[in-house]
Amino acid sequence: MTAVDERGMTKYFEELEPPEGVKVELLRGVIVMMASPDIVHNMIVADVQDQIPRQRWARLQTQDVDILDEASEPVPDLVVLARDFLPSSGRLLPCQLITMVVEVVSKSSVHQDYVIKRSIYAAGKVPAYLILDPIMAQCVLLTKPAGQGEDADYRSQEIFKFGDVLPLEVLGLELDTTEFGTFPGVKPHHYP
Repeated sequence: MTAVDERGMTKYFEELEPPEGVKVELLRGVIVMMASPDIVHNMIVADVQDQIPRQRWARLQTQDVDILDEASEPVPDLVVLARDFLPSSGRLLPCQLITMVVEVVSKSSVHQDYVIKRSIYAAGKVPAYLILDPIMAQCVLLTKPAGQGEDADYRSQEIFKFGDVLPLEVLGLELDTTEFGTFPGVKPHHYP
């Protein structure tokens, strides 16, 4: 058996053809596969996307992101960037162009969204990372990325309950969270 380093895993990942309906991400050299999301998840993403003005912002669902100096190609639920910065084509969107990423927590992605992706997006200097959590009925807004690699993190963390108005200064708007659904009967977790 041949050892594969993180860069080799990136090449392997690029050639991988997952089955239909399976979301695949490369997170620090680990290939992560997930089944298609729940309706609650998809409705939250749609509600957020609908509130971000299309005239100013490109709002891309499930866009592969290239994180500099990382063996990571996360696929956020929503990527937001200024329309002027939107490339004309390409599979990988450079992290330096992104203003905000959004992840909606699923029953199987809690640790990935709150810990692994938090560090990855901070390492990529993504200005804002918004975690929407239908398990805990909360929004976690992370801003001010700092650090490098696995030590990277966001210096600012604000928590809002579903139903609160969430100020997104980075986009110049307030997000209405009153329509966000929740997962009934799911065991609570301890994050953030």
